[in-house]
Amino acid sequence: MELEVLKYIGSGLGAGLAVIGAGLGIGKIGAAALDAAARQPEVAGITRITMIIAAALVEGATFFALVICLMMVL
Repeated sequence: MELEVLKYIGSGLGAGLAVIGAGLGIGKIGAAALDAAARQPEVAGITRITMIIAAALVEGATFFALVICLMMVL
């Protein structure tokens, strides 16, 4: 296989794994937040804020990984 083809395959696999990892991470964050809110409803507001911040950090890391994968092609 030529080097160009391997660059495209690697970039596609890297981007796909980054997105799958982000989906799993955000899903775990949401499940943990709902579990915490069900156990202690009085702290649901604080838990929601913490969940949103953690999800934003996961998405930021995912966008960074996607940019790196796109830069591999160029």
